[in-house]
Amino acid sequence: MLNQLETIVQTAHAELPQLTTSEALIAWNSQYLGRKGEIPVLLRRVSELPKEERPAFGQRANELKQTLEAAYEAHSQAIKSAELAQALKMGALDVTMPGRKMARGRLHPSTQTLRRIYQIWADMGFQIYRSRDVETDEVNFQMLNFPPHHPAREMQDTFYTTNHELLLRTHTSPGQIRAMREFHPEPIRVILPGMCYRNEQITARSEIQFHQVEGLAVGHNIRFSDLKGTLINFVRRLYGANRATRFRASYFPFTEPSAEMDVECFLCDGKGCRLCKHSGWLEILGCGMVHPNVLRNGGYDPEIFSGFAFGMGPERITMLRHGIEDIRYFWANDLRFLQQF
Repeated sequence: MLNQLETIVQTAHAELPQLTTSEALIAWNSQYLGRKGEIPVLLRRVSELPKEERPAFGQRANELKQTLEAAYEAHSQAIKSAELAQALKMGALDVTMPGRKMARGRLHPSTQTLRRIYQIWADMGFQIYRSRDVETDEVNFQMLNFPPHHPAREMQDTFYTTNHELLLRTHTSPGQIRAMREFHPEPIRVILPGMCYRNEQITARSEIQFHQVEGLAVGHNIRFSDLKGTLINFVRRLYGANRATRFRASYFPFTEPSAEMDVECFLCDGKGCRLCKHSGWLEILGCGMVHPNVLRNGGYDPEIFSGFAFGMGPERITMLRHGIEDIRYFWANDLRFLQQF
């Protein structure tokens, strides 16, 4: 049995220097030194020897095994060093080559539209006025001609706080009251951008949060013709100088008269398509002359002052411009969508 062990160890020693990869080394270790390898299996047969031969066999077997294990460890380190050197050589960096460009962030499509809107209105002399997101029921509704239990309140499902006096604003229109009270008695030309919140079911066409840009102009002898001319100029700056527009009568509690403004469909040039529902027109904003009650609540005498107001949704404008069919894309943070802009 000892001669058999000597033969196995010699064979293992002879094969070891020929191994050049970690995979081959693992296979060699499994064959000779593993739990089911040739050497451990042979050593478990020591009970077959006469008692007087067992001590000498055990001593010699341990010496051979330790020598083989030491040779294995040394060769294993040599192979690992060689593989590391090869990996470094294959993956070496050439510091003279140009580096990879860092991925640059992009402006959110809503932000792009908002900045364009800001620029156009700034060119027309309107300044940005920021108003609060959390409002009182009085400013958000009552001062804008929404008395309690008014049916128009059903147009806006509201997020109320626990005391039912504070709420997340449902539109940017309450900023009109705060702007008028701050600038009174001077004339006003402001836009009021911000986020609005409505307790609605989230669908492809509605969200619980969205941007609005409110506009307000208050002064002497402001007429509906001033509103039309100003908005037509805005639309032509945003969509193109030859883009046709139209106004349709509508209703908003805080303006009288009220209107909705449509722009000629820029996908089909007014011929009718799926985007404009084959009407040739796209609704982009609501507007009207500031209601006398709202002027009065803002501190202006409606006998002396008049004004106009308008409101638009940047997400809706962006959806129309790019043919986006689902408003949920704006808040999903999906890079596949955002990187297109």
